[in-house]
Amino acid sequence: DRRWAAVGDALSRLLRATGADVGTEYYFNDAGSQIDRFARSLLAAAKGEAVPEDGYGGAYISEIAAEVQARRPDVLSLDDAAAQEVFRVEGVALMFDEIRSSLRDFGVEFDTYFNEKDLHDRGELDLALARLREQGHIFEAEGATWLRTTEFGDDKDRVLRKSNGEWTYFAADCAYYLDKRERGFERVVIMLGADHHGYIGRMKAMAACFGDDPEQNLEILIGQLVNLLRDGQPMRMSKRAGTVVTLEDLVEAIGVDAARYALARYSSDSPIDIDVELWTRATRDNPVYYVQYVAARTAGVGRNAAEVGLTRGDADAFRPELLGHEKENELLKALAEFAAVVAAAAELRAPHRLAHYLEKDLSQAYHRFYDNCRVLPQGDEEITDLHRARLWLNDATRTVIANGLHLLGVTAPERM
Repeated sequence: DRRWAAVGDALSRLLRATGADVGTEYYFNDAGSQIDRFARSLLAAAKGEAVPEDGYGGAYISEIAAEVQARRPDVLSLDDAAAQEVFRVEGVALMFDEIRSSLRDFGVEFDTYFNEKDLHDRGELDLALARLREQGHIFEAEGATWLRTTEFGDDKDRVLRKSNGEWTYFAADCAYYLDKRERGFERVVIMLGADHHGYIGRMKAMAACFGDDPEQNLEILIGQLVNLLRDGQPMRMSKRAGTVVTLEDLVEAIGVDAARYALARYSSDSPIDIDVELWTRATRDNPVYYVQYVAARTAGVGRNAAEVGLTRGDADAFRPELLGHEKENELLKALAEFAAVVAAAAELRAPHRLAHYLEKDLSQAYHRFYDNCRVLPQGDEEITDLHRARLWLNDATRTVIANGLHLLGVTAPERM
């Protein structure tokens, strides 16, 4: 999820930059057996009882249980069924608030926070079932209601409603997909974790069952795992969550900018190791430092130019023909590639292509330009059109670096 927060947000920024009308949503599974187990675990923690056999442990369960009790001091005086419902409603609300807060601290705001329970409450699962029945793909067997996804390449048909009347998770997936399409979204992009690879076939088949073209209307992206290392060894897990490295752990270890850049820098279908030592180092071998250093250096050149009275002048005063040095031309070429890189990164759903460009093309070209072509006049040297032309080039680099970093959700510092 933390990887998708960075990659998904960068992707939405890239798509918007290329003219797409994008809506971003966080889908929160707050219905079904998983949440029932969560509520039972909270109730047990509040009573000081052992974790239920299929329940959740960890410090965060005790923390949430205590917070629910603070909100509802009467909760343990209720019978177990009523108390469990209080823990479910209040516990889910607290957990959801924490997720939103954590994402906000990470610089990610979703347009919509969507609760699975709303689909149930609004009768949208029944609506989806009716629509699929109209399309002729529903059948009854063994007391259950099934969707014939094998007609569209799935390896087996899928149960929508069990024989005991309970809906399956897949039924909610169908309802959520239909909800998005009914709201006018032409292409539904769903981001899933590495353990959900098996979902692709059934989701594509489900879209076809609704009468959609699964290649046009649905896109599924799979993200591989992220490992947090220190000195080459996996870091100890969060004491609070017990079993996973959380987004907070990652931000605490390397900071928001480095975390976002590191997560967006690699193709999302490859596992990545994030070495805390590397990503906190103030040296050129730290990729985010290397790029942000160019942002800061270009800003510094601009400040120094202002101090000596060097200004770019208006656009008519720009003399590009004076930029004949090989390193100036390399930098001009790198700047000219930015728009095409953004378009390709959006089209291919590959924010890492933008990171690669910022590091390997633009930053390297700027460093070589800076080392070989003086922007500022020295001593009593007269300010010339060449100085002005080079200042234009310096400031253009600052603009492109800042824009590129912004598309990845990373800041472009003026000083480092």
